[in-house]
Amino acid sequence: MKKKTTKPTYLLESALGGPERIICGVDEVGRGPLAGPVLAAAVILNPMFIPHNLNDSKKLSVKKRKELNTLILNSAEFAYGEASLEEIDELNILQATMLAMKRAVNNLPRKVDHILVDGNNLPDFDAAATSVIKGDQKSVSIAAASIIAKVKRDFLMKSLSKLYPEYGWERNSGYGTKEHMEALNLVGLSPFHRKSFKPIRNLIYQENKVND
Repeated sequence: MKKKTTKPTYLLESALGGPERIICGVDEVGRGPLAGPVLAAAVILNPMFIPHNLNDSKKLSVKKRKELNTLILNSAEFAYGEASLEEIDELNILQATMLAMKRAVNNLPRKVDHILVDGNNLPDFDAAATSVIKGDQKSVSIAAASIIAKVKRDFLMKSLSKLYPEYGWERNSGYGTKEHMEALNLVGLSPFHRKSFKPIRNLIYQENKVND
């Protein structure tokens, strides 16, 4: 029997008073990679023009993500927030992610009444907020945020890959793929690697041990 697939809807937003109240969805991308910043997006959808086929960005092809990204940017209010490598290493990745999400909401062109956040952690927002497990599969606002965050960060990592082509960031977005790990062992670290992440810490320790 074929498993039934579900797609995100506007039901959560409606239950919170949308469109009379301003509801935004928030999601992040880049918690797992060994390189690059963590990036969050916040989206206030126009209830009269919600792009069709919004879904968790991970369930979409690159082509479909780009198409939906254009539709979202042309029809919704949105903003991005970022936490730097230094902030990731100083705060830890969870706290840096919370910071990026808060910045995304604060960068929106207007204040919101309620924030829907993917996952089970909530930043210290200045508005009411609800965490939604697998929110990018339940809320179209969160799904839209997941799409534009993914497209923007992928573009950023492709840009960085032109400076450091050895790691294949245009293909792996900084994740610890075999290609990326082999390059790390061959050429060492770049300025964009997260020194607090275990594989990078181990590499730094090995290099220091050799140089002692």
